[in-house]
Amino acid sequence: MFLVAAIALFVSMILVLVRLYAGPIVYDRVLAANLFGTLTVLFIAILGFLTGRPDFLDIALLYALINFVGTIAILKFFRYRALGDIPQIKRGKQ
Repeated sequence: MFLVAAIALFVSMILVLVRLYAGPIVYDRVLAANLFGTLTVLFIAILGFLTGRPDFLDIALLYALINFVGTIAILKFFRYRALGDIPQIKRGKQ
């Protein structure tokens, strides 16, 4: 049963890669990359269960955190064109 789930996740990952390549706008591509990371987390967890290695779940959780932070960083970069502080707009004298 878990082998079927792993195969279904792998097929889903391939379809998401197609969407990542063909996304018409940048936000579709970011969403596809985030979904690919989520599917990878599930794939690592199922692979750890199939091989009898429960420490893969720790790796999957760490990858989920990295995926979340990376997605937020990419979205911030595309919105503000910077990863550091948000540049302040200079105003004239009031």
